[in-house]
Amino acid sequence: MSVVAVLLLLSGLSEAVGRLLPVVSRRPGASEWFVVISLATGALVEAAVFTSWPWVSELLASRLGGEVAIEWTSRMVAPLLLAAILALPLIGPFLHTLLITGVGIRLAQVLHAESDIGWWPALMCVAVAGIGLTGAVTAIRWGVAWAVTPRTQAAAA
Repeated sequence: MSVVAVLLLLSGLSEAVGRLLPVVSRRPGASEWFVVISLATGALVEAAVFTSWPWVSELLASRLGGEVAIEWTSRMVAPLLLAAILALPLIGPFLHTLLITGVGIRLAQVLHAESDIGWWPALMCVAVAGIGLTGAVTAIRWGVAWAVTPRTQAAAA
């Protein structure tokens, strides 16, 4: 397994831990299997989102006329891992956002350098891809949370 894949999986795991801790703290009766399965699923989903970010950016750039193939490098992913670690609750949402923005800017620099599109269109492709992927995962996360939340008889009536 490459260093990049390990860093992406660790980033996904850290992001999942940050998302899962508040849920587990509010569900004291959650089984260990529920926590482990939720953590593994969350880690894979978050890693998939991180992995998809350059691809979606490439797709948007190709719509603007730029043909490019971007690959994650360990140098580009390392700040992403740090951002995922900082995503843990109460540690620093501002720093997390700042680091994700830095990773996005670096990704836009690579996209601009390896394609025929300008700096601002490259930055917009990366931003739209990041916001779109985040929105999609958030919607899925909310849907899953709604589906697994127990309903009371009063609320059902």
